[in-house]
Amino acid sequence: MEYTYFCSMKKQLLIVGLVLFCFISQAYGQIRKGPIKVEGGYLMPMVVFEGDTIPSAELPTIYVFKPLEFKNKKQEQKYTKLVRDVKKVLPIANEINAAIIETYEYLQTLPDDKAKDKHIKALEKGLKAQYTPRLKKLTLSQGKLLIKLIDRQSNQTSYELVKAFLGPFKAGFYQAFAWTFGASLKKQYDPEGDDEMTEQVILMVMSGQI
Repeated sequence: MEYTYFCSMKKQLLIVGLVLFCFISQAYGQIRKGPIKVEGGYLMPMVVFEGDTIPSAELPTIYVFKPLEFKNKKQEQKYTKLVRDVKKVLPIANEINAAIIETYEYLQTLPDDKAKDKHIKALEKGLKAQYTPRLKKLTLSQGKLLIKLIDRQSNQTSYELVKAFLGPFKAGFYQAFAWTFGASLKKQYDPEGDDEMTEQVILMVMSGQI
């Protein structure tokens, strides 16, 4: 990647150039890593567009939604709680999704069902040791949210995942256990319905807006 040095005295020109290039980059799919701050100025990645060398910068995604209007204090507190719960639960859902992908890919390398069953049993034991202390600290509402976010991140319900890896008996057992607490491993995430507000919060949390 080619770099060009920009003096801090040309800061205004640099900002204008960055804004113009962002629009060009979106059209031509040439967005690259942003400026690197150094003493007295910036080092900028460059691209060539129609014979001109132009500074390249990647801007974060910003989500804009309709301004929130709370009818009362209770509604505002409910939203604040949702933000707090998403921030606590989303990282766990991401970790679980990554573990699912890694496990699936590794299972494809094993020679037979016996080896796969052995690995899954060891995995189940390891996951219990790793996540049980963390899950115990979740409230019931956070636990229900986690079930939905696992479906969002992996595109499969928790019940389907348990059934696929541990079998229908274990899936039924864990579903019955969850049911005693008023939860369901079969619960699906609905970003355009019941979970519309949750989806907005997730997007803003992921983009660092809240």
